[in-house]
Amino acid sequence: MAKRPNILFVMADQLAPQVLLAYGGRRAETPHIDRVASAGVVFENAYCNFPLCAPARASMLSGRLPSRLGAFDNAAEFSATMPTVQHYLRLMGYRTCLAGKMHFVGPDQLHGYEERVTTDVYPADFLWSPDWRLGEENWLKWYHSMRAVLDAGPHRRSVNIAYDDEVEFEAVRWLHDHADRGCGQPFALTVSFFSPHDPYLAPPDWWERYASREIDGPHVPDIPLDQRDPHSRRHWFLTGRHLEAVNEEDVRRMRRAYYAVTSYVDAKLGRLLDTLAEIGAAEDTFVLFTSDHGDSLGERGLFFKMSFFDWSVRVPLILHAPFAFGPRRVRENVSHIDLLPTLLELAGDGAPPELALPVDGRSLVPLAAGITADWPDTVLAEYTAEGATAPLLMVRKGPHKLITGPGDPPLLFDLAADPDETRNLAGDAGAAAVQAELEAVTARTWDASALDRAVRESQAARRLVGEALATGARRSWDYQPARDASKAYYRGLGDIQDAYSGSIG
Repeated sequence: MAKRPNILFVMADQLAPQVLLAYGGRRAETPHIDRVASAGVVFENAYCNFPLCAPARASMLSGRLPSRLGAFDNAAEFSATMPTVQHYLRLMGYRTCLAGKMHFVGPDQLHGYEERVTTDVYPADFLWSPDWRLGEENWLKWYHSMRAVLDAGPHRRSVNIAYDDEVEFEAVRWLHDHADRGCGQPFALTVSFFSPHDPYLAPPDWWERYASREIDGPHVPDIPLDQRDPHSRRHWFLTGRHLEAVNEEDVRRMRRAYYAVTSYVDAKLGRLLDTLAEIGAAEDTFVLFTSDHGDSLGERGLFFKMSFFDWSVRVPLILHAPFAFGPRRVRENVSHIDLLPTLLELAGDGAPPELALPVDGRSLVPLAAGITADWPDTVLAEYTAEGATAPLLMVRKGPHKLITGPGDPPLLFDLAADPDETRNLAGDAGAAAVQAELEAVTARTWDASALDRAVRESQAARRLVGEALATGARRSWDYQPARDASKAYYRGLGDIQDAYSGSIG
């Protein structure tokens, strides 16, 4: 059997595709993402399945909707019994490794990865469990706030930058170490950066690159609190808008910092691509680039994510594999739950393994090859975390998007005619058939009442368990990278020249 292709899966955090040249953006300088996109397959309408970090990532790795995983928020445990794409790839003969953030919650901090070369960013316990009993006008002191917007700008060194520098270093080292082994085993390396996630603190040299550039403001201006839909109103309090005011200049400064940090992440992608070339793996490695969710960046007065408007829930998704697919732009709707079957088909050379559990996604390989027949063109997404008082649900089919949930009036948009989502068609006679069709999809997919009960029960259980685990002796679940220094560099075994050339260790 021919050697299986390598897989390099690169993730940014909170990267809105709208800022990238490949998706029509004109401000951010991203030559390496542009290079990957120009020779790769660009999925123009790709979505996460939950606009929040941990549930989005659990869904992405498992190919299942977050509610089927119990991944209700950023403090819900991802079960160790759930098969991920990494479990399957290991059984297919891959060496799997994670460098960077994945926001696993629970004692299992690997979920199929054979190796993990960095720690994570956020707590792995139940500390951040939401509480829907608190009401709608609620802000959590550990959550996002307008300080991220007001403090945006150049900064010598932030936690985000320190973390991403480590991620890049360890990922590059791992690639070289893998090549030095010379065993011919295919690799599946995930490199997951924290940037351009807030706080928007840009390294000064990257900030200065935008000194002479015009920085755009939001496409859709701020919407007064009394004119917002119910979730956008809750979002106002969730992100601390009631505590600190932001003005147009604050938002432009934040966007400049965001563009600068996006360029910083782009340079790290370039370093990874250069490393593939250095180790002779560029010609047989699939490169997949995405983000866990987007960033509203002040559009309609919303910030960060936690929303079903496109700036929050859409993601960049680019597959670069010139040896398998020519350059192509795919307009059909796709989502992160499609990645598991896609990667398994690519790794299996058309013969993916039998799945232990059914998944909710479908392989994107036919779309990447230009075959669009029979594609359902439907995306499903959920939100059951902070800022909600009941499950919020989203269906996009073709150009139409429905946002609905118990207690909230529906929102219906035609994204072909109204890409900024400013005209709610719900209740219009001319859109009645479309609304009924998408409501039927919602009813078939979710039992909203049962989901509401499951979320509340999970929150209650985690509040108790979390309080108990914080009482007395505390045992951390946070990942501690293991590195045996006694086997690094040269320790007196073998030919010293071989050691210096990298063939020992």
